[in-house]
Amino acid sequence: MKFALGFYTRSRLRIMPVTRSATRSVASTPAGGSNKTTTAVSPSAVGKSSKRKAAEEPPAAKKTPRTKKTKSSEADKSAVTLLTPDGFIPPPPPPLQNESEETNLVPAVLTFSFEEAKAHLIRADHRFEDIFTKLKCKPFEFLEQVHPFRALVESILAQQISWLAARSITHRFTRLYDPSLPEKVADYSASKSPTSFFPTPYQVANTDILTLKSAGLSTRKAEYVQDLAARFADERLSTKKLLAADDETLAEMLIEVRGIGRWTVDMFAIFSLRRPNILPVGDLGIQRGMLRWFLSRHSSKHTFTLSPHKLSGSKPNDDKTKPASTSAMGPPPATPAPKTTPSSQLTGDVELDNEVLPTSPESQLQAPASIESTSAFPEPFTPSIEKTLEADAMNTEPLPEGLSVANLKSRLEGKKIKGAFLTPKEMEDLTASWVPYRSLGVYYMWALSEEKK
Repeated sequence: MKFALGFYTRSRLRIMPVTRSATRSVASTPAGGSNKTTTAVSPSAVGKSSKRKAAEEPPAAKKTPRTKKTKSSEADKSAVTLLTPDGFIPPPPPPLQNESEETNLVPAVLTFSFEEAKAHLIRADHRFEDIFTKLKCKPFEFLEQVHPFRALVESILAQQISWLAARSITHRFTRLYDPSLPEKVADYSASKSPTSFFPTPYQVANTDILTLKSAGLSTRKAEYVQDLAARFADERLSTKKLLAADDETLAEMLIEVRGIGRWTVDMFAIFSLRRPNILPVGDLGIQRGMLRWFLSRHSSKHTFTLSPHKLSGSKPNDDKTKPASTSAMGPPPATPAPKTTPSSQLTGDVELDNEVLPTSPESQLQAPASIESTSAFPEPFTPSIEKTLEADAMNTEPLPEGLSVANLKSRLEGKKIKGAFLTPKEMEDLTASWVPYRSLGVYYMWALSEEKK
């Protein structure tokens, strides 16, 4: 019995040799009958396993070095990216095969009878009959196609500079998009043709400010032109919409454009769209001409004076007064460059070169350009106009309430009302009999606006 017990004890305490498979078996045996298994790996096994995995993994791809952004690359990106209130403007669709550039032009036709308009004004004031024989009403007699976008761009470029400078800058602006054009505007005979090359709204809208400034535009004018171009590019503005709008809706649409005010809208309506009943109440030249027209109608003692070059019979520079050719597009420069004088009257569409607006009370309306600054405006009348002005109007109406011969004379001599010769209400009352053809009468008032120098 003792022998059997001793044998049993020795067999139970016999230490079995430890092998690798035994070690894994023991280590992997669940404790307490648990179904969960835990794996114990020796440090040497971990090292070997890591080396094996490293050998099996494919080599990692080399990382390309990150390109450092530069100012020039950001500028290039801005040259082709336009952010507008409505987002990025997509590229324009390809034109249809039968689509013509003429679809973007204002046709060379009137929306009213010119003969009826003349007859109406003659009935209102018989002196108009002689006026019509002395001077052609260019905007309504010399009809030409007009590109609205082009006309408005040129009107913005012409603000606050001479017409010669405006012509040069407009040509440099155009050459940004077609460098093959002659470097000098004098060498480009087709510059006034409505079908000659001019950049599209989409091209201008996607041109950066620095590039536009390289053509001679100020920063503000570059921004104005971009805003106008963006509106044509995304069709907030179009030739069709401008033609369909009534006078007030037209003004509302265009005044939303930066750099365009009521005076520019009125000039565009008369010279580009040929609207028959426009009264630019902010134009000092028209106001001065109206004073002389109505003062001579009610006072035969009033004498009409002209500048010395007219009284002596000399002629101004031919370049400044030559008639518009049949190929010229409306009034372009569509609106003349306004002058800055002590009595200048500015609207929102006028930009001073130093970007500082005057603060005097007289600077609230638009000053007229010299009537010699662009071929669209009439030349001053010769001294013979005095006989016309003194003629019996045959149907003289009384002056509107609040106006008299005495205060008309004082206004003409320089006593203004808040910087103006006439208030908008006075202008409307004086021209009430011209309705619905005020635009024609207004055109001739510019020819009477010359001051004695």
